[in-house]
Amino acid sequence: MTSLCRDCLTVKNEDFDRCGPCGGHRIVSHDALATLGIAHVDCDAFYASVEKRDNPALRNVPLIVGGGTRGVVTTCCYMARLYGVRSAMPMFKALKLCPEAVVVPPDFSRYSEAGRAIRGLMDTLTPLVQPVSIDEAYLDLSGTGRLHGVPPAASLARLALEVEKQVGVTVSIGLSSNKFLAKTASELDKPRGFAVLAPEEAEAFLADKPAGFLHGVGPKFAGSLAKDGFHTVGDIQLAELKDLIRRYGETGEWLKKCAHGRDNRKVSPHDDRKSVSSETTFSEDTADLALLEDHLWRLSVKTADRAKAEGVVAAVVTLKLKTADFKPVTRRISLHAPTQLAQEVFRTARPLLAKEAGGRVKYRLIGVGLSGLSPFHLSFHSDGTDLIDPKVAKRAAAERASDKARAKFGRDAVITGRAAKMARDRQTD
Repeated sequence: MTSLCRDCLTVKNEDFDRCGPCGGHRIVSHDALATLGIAHVDCDAFYASVEKRDNPALRNVPLIVGGGTRGVVTTCCYMARLYGVRSAMPMFKALKLCPEAVVVPPDFSRYSEAGRAIRGLMDTLTPLVQPVSIDEAYLDLSGTGRLHGVPPAASLARLALEVEKQVGVTVSIGLSSNKFLAKTASELDKPRGFAVLAPEEAEAFLADKPAGFLHGVGPKFAGSLAKDGFHTVGDIQLAELKDLIRRYGETGEWLKKCAHGRDNRKVSPHDDRKSVSSETTFSEDTADLALLEDHLWRLSVKTADRAKAEGVVAAVVTLKLKTADFKPVTRRISLHAPTQLAQEVFRTARPLLAKEAGGRVKYRLIGVGLSGLSPFHLSFHSDGTDLIDPKVAKRAAAERASDKARAKFGRDAVITGRAAKMARDRQTD
């Protein structure tokens, strides 16, 4: 048995409940603690944690980060979760469950800054860091014990302390032998947790869990599994692989592997995220094209800012709409050259919007997304000339200059004519 004090990083080959050197109680003990090297690190209620960090008045209140009364919950703090509030829940339902909650809109520039700081700390441990999103990543620390002088578990515990000290948010850690089990473990001891799940104990641990416990099995799929007689992970473990493949295709093979805790995927720094996007839900349904265009511009800026923060350009722009009766409408178009510029995102999505809006159909939601991502420094033509639109380079230069001014003097240092008009309209409403 190996034990680790998460407060002072003392490691001993024995089981203990209290740390002798520091008196701490945050002890993690496991037979395989000194040998496992694949980790999943997940920030706890990340957006809400950043908001509480930056505004002390919010620290002891239930906090929701998200849209207006008809929007959805982006995330919420653990206090709000005690009332039943959850991510992706309609805002009206969340406020009904927790009327005293404080609601703040998301500020992705601050979240990106915190995410980059955390990523920098991860990079000091191992070059094998695979980001999953702005607030979570897989790390492969196999073989780093000799480099750091401590087993991977101790390096991860030190990382958690450094994130709290330098960034001001907390993380939960799952440690195992593969990505699936590491992800599963990281969900077991939130917030500020550290859980270990060895491969030899995975089958027994998973057997009595509902099928929906498997990461990647959503409510709909869990319902389908239940109808077919697969209520628990143990039911899937006992099933024949051929039967699962016959029922669910390739997903059946994936299910079988997960049920037994098997996962041969490598931690790859090059498995980047597939898209960036932003959307908003209106307080009232609208068919007003001008209003929809105003929102499209604002979302184009927000999405472009995310792409710039993550250092990527996109080859595809997607427009997302949802009608008043919840019917989704999705339109996408490939670009002549990849971009991360708000002007180009807006100019590409605007004609798609014009084809769908301006008539009798009212919409409750609009969004814009970028996909077909690649690193910005590898895309030499993202700000270049375009024979179809010769002014693209001039607009690009203006936007880059605007970005520098906003970074130095604040987000409102430079605003476009459309943004100024939107601000005036809000004042007159």
